[in-house]
Amino acid sequence: IEINKSLTALGDVIEAIARKQKQVPYRNHKLTQIMQDSLGGSAKTLMFVNCSPALSNLNETAMSLMYAARSKKVTNLGAPSSTLASASSPTSPLATRRGALMSQVAA
Repeated sequence: IEINKSLTALGDVIEAIARKQKQVPYRNHKLTQIMQDSLGGSAKTLMFVNCSPALSNLNETAMSLMYAARSKKVTNLGAPSSTLASASSPTSPLATRRGALMSQVAA
């Protein structure tokens, strides 16, 4: 059930980025908080979709393809290099927050 919550939160973030909304709901789930710098910045994002040829998996395959189509609308924009450099610094607040979230997820 937790996987559905995280995918819903990720879908909401992707939708907000695709629509270029001012508020992107990164804080709705730990997964989207951890992935925040990978979703809207200059990072390349790759999505794999598992499609099954079995008729019994038709529903899941269709939903996966719809999710992938929704994700495809996201366009990453370049960020100033100084912002990227400061965010990747091990002492930056973002790196500290990411480390804390990673340890929470691992627990």
